[in-house]
Amino acid sequence: MKKRQGGFAKRSQLRVSTSALLRATIFLLVTVVAIVPAVAQTNYVEKYPIFGTHEGPYSFAEIDKKDYSGITLNAITLAPPVMGGPTILHAKQFEELTGAKINVVAVPLSQLYAKVMTPFLTNIGAYDAIIFPPNWSGDIMGGGYLEPLPEKMLKSAQWGEVIQVYRYLQSWGDKIYGVPIDGDKHFLAYRRDAIDAAKYQPKFKEKYGYDLQPPQTWDEYRDVAEFFNDWDWDGDGEKEYGASEMTQRDAQLFWQFIVRAAPYAQHPEVKGGFFFEVETMTPLINTPGFVQALEDMIEIQKFYPPGGKNFSLSDVIFSFGGGQTALHANWDDGFIQAMEKDSPIRNQVNATMAPGAKKAWNRKTNKWDDFPNINRAPFLAWGGWITGVPKTSENKEAAFDFLGFLSNNANQQKDLTVGRYGVNPYRTNDFSPVFWTEKAGFDPEVAKGYTDALRNTLDHPNRVFDLRIPGNQLYVNALATAVSESLAGNMKPQEALDKAAKEWDKITHRVGFDQQKSAYQEIVNLEGK
Repeated sequence: MKKRQGGFAKRSQLRVSTSALLRATIFLLVTVVAIVPAVAQTNYVEKYPIFGTHEGPYSFAEIDKKDYSGITLNAITLAPPVMGGPTILHAKQFEELTGAKINVVAVPLSQLYAKVMTPFLTNIGAYDAIIFPPNWSGDIMGGGYLEPLPEKMLKSAQWGEVIQVYRYLQSWGDKIYGVPIDGDKHFLAYRRDAIDAAKYQPKFKEKYGYDLQPPQTWDEYRDVAEFFNDWDWDGDGEKEYGASEMTQRDAQLFWQFIVRAAPYAQHPEVKGGFFFEVETMTPLINTPGFVQALEDMIEIQKFYPPGGKNFSLSDVIFSFGGGQTALHANWDDGFIQAMEKDSPIRNQVNATMAPGAKKAWNRKTNKWDDFPNINRAPFLAWGGWITGVPKTSENKEAAFDFLGFLSNNANQQKDLTVGRYGVNPYRTNDFSPVFWTEKAGFDPEVAKGYTDALRNTLDHPNRVFDLRIPGNQLYVNALATAVSESLAGNMKPQEALDKAAKEWDKITHRVGFDQQKSAYQEIVNLEGK
């Protein structure tokens, strides 16, 4: 009994001592709280160039809670301004928020493929994050070099808001590897102060026999470019020109050519492939529709601005965006550049679908079919830049957090309004005219024209998807080289495209016929949905 009483006494004393200690601790904590002022919450909108904040695992507030001190990430991207600009900007922000160090390697497009692929092929862990076009997915995702996305990303609202067509491009097989940062397609941007101006209507109709309007076909595009070429039609004291196009062989010439070929070569009633006949993998790039497009492109060179025969994407952005030309069939970037707050032609541009054609080549009947109502075949060129984390990265969590932060809603919405960044709409809210009027200052008519052009392009039943198969860069280089030779006058269009088609056939068999057919079948299936 005494032992029990003694034990009870000790426990009682312990409870008293503990209780007293707890009261003292609480008193001290309350005193400290009363004395030390609360830490002010960071106002991210004031501190960073964003329109507003958002919730989610990759928001400014959540990333600010991370401590990646002592961690270094190596990322590779395109040289600024396109893609490199936002990558460098948000890398600095991520460093400031987390304490991490990010080394950004920015290289020209002509070098990017080799710089990305060489470490993979030599089993060197060079990068923690890569930014690349979806056309290389067959080599990068299909090669098994990337880490699949974590559940945190897949369950986030910023992933759920990506529209379906761009979500598809983040996958290969049954796994999701890519974090989207961009959504690409080609459409027509034009100067409405020229084309919609009543004062130019009579003279245009007298010369061409029809009313001046945003060109609906490539033939009309040629006429409008000629009409507005080499004279000062906007009264700024300098000559303006017809059209800005990408013509540099080692840059984006391939995509400028394909947007022209699409309505001539993509017959709405002939299925089974655009670049290849999917059953036999016979290249179609030397068929009459493609030849017609190359002939048209040779003709339009007369209406380029000075230096226009060697324009890259950046050149085109600043040419149209700076008010130099009337027409621009390309990605969003030049249009957005023209609509920036300090642009002298702000709200003097508008957008519509890329031109179509009144004829299309029918490869089943081997003849041209006429289309009195215009054949449209909008081109989802490039598809939008993708980001991913290599399996060799030793800092995968930090790398995915960086890519999630890079593309979070706050950063992405601001980047959309900077033309030279090359970040184009890919989330549901991006296609609302309200965003563009309220956040970007668009005139309502321009906002509606722009978002209608995007939706009509993406939803069109005769749309053309880009060439997303293994060895893509080999095909791109072969066709771009042929087109460049013909534009320079060194080869006739048919001769140049015949040469490219033979090279494409060799590439297909070298990479692997069955693999290429299977990969291309996926594209054909998607075009039919």
